[in-house]
Amino acid sequence: MGWTEEELAVIGSAEEAELATAGPSGRLRRPVTVWVVRVGDNLYVRSWLGPEGRWYRSVQGRGEGHIAAGGVEKDVVLVPAGGVVDDAVDDGYRGKYRRYAGSHLEPMIAPGARATTLEIRPG
Repeated sequence: MGWTEEELAVIGSAEEAELATAGPSGRLRRPVTVWVVRVGDNLYVRSWLGPEGRWYRSVQGRGEGHIAAGGVEKDVVLVPAGGVVDDAVDDGYRGKYRRYAGSHLEPMIAPGARATTLEIRPG
């Protein structure tokens, strides 16, 4: 089952989302604030700290979590996106978060963060 159009619109337009990733036991960890962008009918997230980000490292085990944004809450699966969407995701970050240019935006489109691009799918 995929995203509904409403879920895509709400999560994709939310300024920030709260993402809780599952640890090895399946128990959700404390949520972290992330930036999510929508590209077509898909949602993507990256680790601002690149592969060293704690929440990103925890995804490598189970790839499961829970997202909350704009009143929408959903169990999710986080899947490596592969490099084919990196440019589109960069454009999504540039468009949505352009007011943060010169500070927080650049790390989100840097090579380290690009390497952590994950597609967020409904779980």
